[in-house]
Amino acid sequence: MTDAVLKVALPLPLPRLFDYLPADGAAADAADIGRRVRVAFGNRGMCGVVAATGPAEAAHADALKPVEWLEPEPLFSGELLASLRWLARYLHAPLGEVLATALPAALRRGEPLPDTHAWGWCLTEAGATALPAMRIGRPRVLAQLLAGGRRDEDQLDALEPGWRTAMRTLLHRGLVERVALTFPSPALRASSPTRREEKAFALNAEQQAAADAIRAAGGFAAFLLDGVTGSGKTEVYLDAISDCLARGRQALVLVPEIGLTPQLLARFRARLGMPVHALHSGLNDGERATAWTAAWRGEARVIVGTRSAVFTPLPDAGLIVVDEEHDASYKQQDGIRYHARDFALVRARELGVPIVLGSATPSLESLHNAQTGRFEHLRLHKRAGEAQPPTVRVLDVRKRPLQAGLSPELLVAVRAALDADGQVLLFRNRRGYAPALLCHDCGWSAQCRRCDRPMTVHAHGRRLQCHHCGFRQAAPPACPDCASLALQPQGSGTERIEEFLVERFADVPVLRIDRGNTRRRDALQKHFEELGSRPGILVGTQMLAKGHDLPNLTLVAIVGVDEG
Repeated sequence: MTDAVLKVALPLPLPRLFDYLPADGAAADAADIGRRVRVAFGNRGMCGVVAATGPAEAAHADALKPVEWLEPEPLFSGELLASLRWLARYLHAPLGEVLATALPAALRRGEPLPDTHAWGWCLTEAGATALPAMRIGRPRVLAQLLAGGRRDEDQLDALEPGWRTAMRTLLHRGLVERVALTFPSPALRASSPTRREEKAFALNAEQQAAADAIRAAGGFAAFLLDGVTGSGKTEVYLDAISDCLARGRQALVLVPEIGLTPQLLARFRARLGMPVHALHSGLNDGERATAWTAAWRGEARVIVGTRSAVFTPLPDAGLIVVDEEHDASYKQQDGIRYHARDFALVRARELGVPIVLGSATPSLESLHNAQTGRFEHLRLHKRAGEAQPPTVRVLDVRKRPLQAGLSPELLVAVRAALDADGQVLLFRNRRGYAPALLCHDCGWSAQCRRCDRPMTVHAHGRRLQCHHCGFRQAAPPACPDCASLALQPQGSGTERIEEFLVERFADVPVLRIDRGNTRRRDALQKHFEELGSRPGILVGTQMLAKGHDLPNLTLVAIVGVDEG
């Protein structure tokens, strides 16, 4: 029996560590702290993390079991382990649950670390020979792209969406091969922009002052980038990230919503000219584990993700950015209830790197910190380029004939915008067909039998759903109280507005964007790609109010503004 044993943190709601012996009879070593292990816990196996070493509890010293090591080196060490210990103390949460939350699901289950090579494709000699004689089609288009040299998979995603099927055809014929890529030094890529790039991305005076302040930070410094909508905060982020990469460091960017990630990734990749890794719940377990491991190994230089990405390892940290820092999406509401923005500040302080909190409407706590000198307040008062503030008009719809909640004046404005080849966004923060189902004879309304909340009408009046607890049921054919057939949906949701607009404006696409039809992976991005640059109408909830880039948008209408 060794004097010291391993103290393992397991994902259990218990504020304690559990004693185990090292594998193969070896001595417990402080160098083992942070390593993943698989252990026997009762009659089941569990995966945990070694959190400490020390003497065993006397009552159980003779019945200790050995661990099974999952990798030869710690996954948690240095700053990340210290920050997670702080989070456990701050939240009064078990350390095992905090460490499990910080791991992607695949690694939490004990799966091995994934391969993190960057992969690309190139033509074989047979492919180069066969290219001139290939028939017109997608395989030929891909072969022509590869004729100029190796292409990484991120580039192919941007240049030829849906390329994988055609690539499998070429691979089966022996015309292409998949190769591991070695990218040029981030310092070289970021430090030598072309003259055209310098001209295209020139910052105005306010942006340049903000960028210079961030560049001048020699260690930890918190910046509140307070800029009006359209002032070019993202360009300031990109300038700071480019400087970070030029110093050979990693950058972490947090965004509030998954829907923002595809557009931001495309913009970052185009500007930085190197792979940008994503971390959010829209990825499968393997993809999230790969991105996390690439960051742990120092291979991922730029990581963009939602709140869970705040736990990403940063061995070469240089910068943390929190976009839309005021957004409530940074608050985790179940499990370990952390605030990603606040934990990002803790990590930046421990790492000794600058952190930029950006927003057009900063939170009150961030404004207070800026006013008291804890944050440096960087202001962008003007819109970037030639952008102009919108003209705002409030329509009084009292005593006006409304159709699906839309006034005649609004419908005329929508028609005018579409005729001018523009796009229209109708914002209604009520998903479903209607907010309530009422009986016009006795006043009965549909209430959830589980939580006694009003049920929302969905599926064009055929289904009722509680947006509080998720309970669903079919809509009754008659009033349960008086048997009247006078059941009518009251009010309008996104489904009802979409139904009306499809009938009224049949000549243009009408796309609804809310939680009901964006659950699948990349669904939001596919909606935007379907609309493209042609005239059309977007109807949606707050998912559309998160900073998406819609350059052809000429009219925005908020339906029922006083219900917000």
